[in-house]
Amino acid sequence: MLAAASLLLLVLGTASPASAHAALRATDPEDGTVLQRAPRTLTLTYTESVGLLADSFRVFDPENHRLRTGQADHAPGRADTVRVPLPARMAKGTYVVAWRVVSADSHPVSGALTFSVGERTVTAATASAQTENPTTTSLYNIARYLAYLAVALVLGAAAFIAYCRPPRRASLRPLFVTGVIASFGSTLALLVLRGPYEEGTAPELTSLGRTLTTRPGELLLARLALLVLAVVFGLVLRRRPVPRPAAVTAGAVLAVALALTWSAAEHASAGIQVPLAIASTTLHLLATAAWLGGLAALLLTLRAPDVPPRVVTRFSRLALTSVTVLVVTGVYQSWRGLGTWQALTDTTYGRVLLAKLAAVAVLLGAAAWSRRWTGRLSTAVQAQVQVLQPAGGPALPPEPPAPEPGLPVRRLRRTVLAEAAVGVVVLVLTTLLTSTLPGRAAEEAATAETGIPAASVTTVPFTVGESGRGKVQITFDPGRVGSNSVQAVVYGANGALAAVPELRITMTLPAQRLGPLDTGITDRGGYWATNSFDLPIPGTWTMKVTVRVSDLDQVTVSRTVRVAR
Repeated sequence: MLAAASLLLLVLGTASPASAHAALRATDPEDGTVLQRAPRTLTLTYTESVGLLADSFRVFDPENHRLRTGQADHAPGRADTVRVPLPARMAKGTYVVAWRVVSADSHPVSGALTFSVGERTVTAATASAQTENPTTTSLYNIARYLAYLAVALVLGAAAFIAYCRPPRRASLRPLFVTGVIASFGSTLALLVLRGPYEEGTAPELTSLGRTLTTRPGELLLARLALLVLAVVFGLVLRRRPVPRPAAVTAGAVLAVALALTWSAAEHASAGIQVPLAIASTTLHLLATAAWLGGLAALLLTLRAPDVPPRVVTRFSRLALTSVTVLVVTGVYQSWRGLGTWQALTDTTYGRVLLAKLAAVAVLLGAAAWSRRWTGRLSTAVQAQVQVLQPAGGPALPPEPPAPEPGLPVRRLRRTVLAEAAVGVVVLVLTTLLTSTLPGRAAEEAATAETGIPAASVTTVPFTVGESGRGKVQITFDPGRVGSNSVQAVVYGANGALAAVPELRITMTLPAQRLGPLDTGITDRGGYWATNSFDLPIPGTWTMKVTVRVSDLDQVTVSRTVRVAR
């Protein structure tokens, strides 16, 4: 574990951000821009390929009337770029665009942006990013949690039977059957709810046909087919003898294929190193199932009064191997999902990962106690056999029968039960992690509403006398060293756009004794702007905003602005 922690420090300390979960990278027209002429097409470019829905884009005019747009489609040869034909005639004013698409990793993402034709106006449009339907989202997440738990039971019970070879396999049949039924039910629920989940609508069946043509829908269908095949395979094993090597090989192939229906549809399917990520996620899921599902099988096995110690010992080795695989794949997935140490505490993904790591630490502690009582059980059995064997008697059989349950067995049951309980918590956190925006993509997603990757937006309140109250919203695009466009909008006390006779913005860099530099913004008829203002040096600049509201009344307000390279 110390080596794994050191590797985690090394990897996260030198990691660089990657990409996953689509975020809006650029738009044409740009968010917040004012155009002299109405655009014929709205173009949105994302950080990765996206899938379109039946109602992915909604455009509203200044009066909150939805425009009749053309059919949205991808740009030729660009799965990450979408074009939406706009009406030939568009009135002056500010338009609102709400969008919702599906990321390459199967998660829906949404956002909103604005642009103006001729001039900025106070828009009556209330459309924002298309949000989820709470009922659909809750049902879909419940089905996902149940699916992960069910596959752990199915694969874990199968691995326990194949490797640990318990003498009474019939007692584990209810566990396997329950897992298969739960897998069928949760997969069917996911298939029905997939369309409404993507579209953010109430549960219904009308979108099932479209779901079956998408990659997530196809993987869910493949999962159903593999579950049917697993049931048939189990019935064949019960009715006719099959050579053990052939049975184990066929079972392993089925398990890997089943795990792939998860890994090929989640975070691993998008971003960097996709083949390696899918392989790592598949191994992570199989190791989780072998450990946690095996724990459930071990609990049922320990209910019998004559459990051979070799069964518990073999599971101990299986669990140790699973932990090793989990550590290796977990380190890689943490690097791929986080990118930097800061993301551990600054993003939801990082905080959920920390919670999972804490739960895993508790789980490893419980596993250590289980191994301790496993060793004591083996020692107790060996001591009993030595007492029962007469002097000079025949050699002991290779696998002696186990004694009646004693203290080690009772303690082992308790520690295994505790281990299983914490394991369920780990499985829940793992499921939650797969649906959470990766930390390395959080910054990209945070800019999805504006479509401007690093734009600096500052709101400066001001007060002049009793009636001269309001605020100035100032945007530097891209907000970095070099040439920037500057836009400033003045709002009155009632929140409406306000006209002022003069607005001036200057920039000073005290650390370098540079400035003040006048931005040179001019009145553009409702807002103030300049297309080119140069910020020569990175650092913390002081922005001074001078607002004149009448011939005699004006005020100057200062704010600090961080300028990056």
